[in-house]
Amino acid sequence: MNRATLLCLITAVSGSLAFSEGASPAQTPAEVSIQKALGQIAKQPDHAPYYNGLATAYARRARETSDVAFYQKAEDSLTKSIALAPDNFEALKVRVWLMLGRHEFQKALDAATPLNRRVPDDVTVYGYLADANAELGNYSAAVDAIQWMLNIRPGNVAGLTRAAYQRELHGDLSGAMELMQMAYDSTPYQEFEDRAWLLTQMSHLALVGGDLRKAERLAAGALGLFPRYHYALAALAQVRTSQGHYDEAVDLQEQRYKVAPHAENLFSLAEALKRAGRDQEAKQAFAEFERQSLKESHIGDNSNHELMAYYADYAKQPAKALALAQQELKRRQDIMTMDGYAWALAASGDYAQASAEMQKILAVGTKDPKIREHAKVISERVISR
Repeated sequence: MNRATLLCLITAVSGSLAFSEGASPAQTPAEVSIQKALGQIAKQPDHAPYYNGLATAYARRARETSDVAFYQKAEDSLTKSIALAPDNFEALKVRVWLMLGRHEFQKALDAATPLNRRVPDDVTVYGYLADANAELGNYSAAVDAIQWMLNIRPGNVAGLTRAAYQRELHGDLSGAMELMQMAYDSTPYQEFEDRAWLLTQMSHLALVGGDLRKAERLAAGALGLFPRYHYALAALAQVRTSQGHYDEAVDLQEQRYKVAPHAENLFSLAEALKRAGRDQEAKQAFAEFERQSLKESHIGDNSNHELMAYYADYAKQPAKALALAQQELKRRQDIMTMDGYAWALAASGDYAQASAEMQKILAVGTKDPKIREHAKVISERVISR
């Protein structure tokens, strides 16, 4: 992702954030790390830890840019590391991170578990256990892993952000915001992509909590730090949608898809076009989204959640939505996948089963507005029958 010449300097003051302008570094943190690792390897090409550092930097660059090609570069670096030092612990840890990045959640859990037994006080491995379990729907196990992270190293940023996600998941939005703020305050100033990511997460929490002004300010702050950051563009687009500024939301989603041309981002653009009344453009975008999404529907890093929604809400093909949901449930049983399943059941007319599935989701405590809306519609249909 290209760098702009301006960024916002963010300071926490009594729990709030203030923004001012400054100059942006020429390179992102990940780019700096990549260059450093390559320089180290050039001087000492037989030192395995340098390849681990390069792999980590490539994986981080993948998050900055949303370019999955960096995952393959990271994997290639790990292959060299392991060839030099078979079974080296740090390389195996980074490999788990890559599995998570590729959404291979069960595989990541299976790989992280023996690493945890091998070094039971490694905070990073506990984080990977938390991530894998959360995505698989094993929320109790995820919470346990996060608690270990915070017990071993109180106040660590990785533990705080994961704890914040769990608080949000279970309906404690203010608690989640508090932990994200703590994580933000503890993040070094020069790590501007990390800080932009945290601001984006905080914008999301504010939006879910109904504070549009705060959500807008936080998303704009993230874009000030990291111009054209794909996560922040999505966050601000969601704010504009909630404000009823549909054409502005389209513009932001177009920018997002341009810098991160993935199927799920095209789906968001198609929805934005539909809301803006640009039906023909939306129809074309949905058709292209379906084509792209079907190509990846059988791999881990897919857009099946969006494809389910497309078949249920727009294409009016509930049988396809239901089949896809059942397929995805074999891989993961997190609340977003379960919501897609419940909504596909409802679209198919099976409101009783949809209601039963939705009750399992609501028992977690989520306040996700989309899930809550689905639950409301399903409940009304059950009552009216």
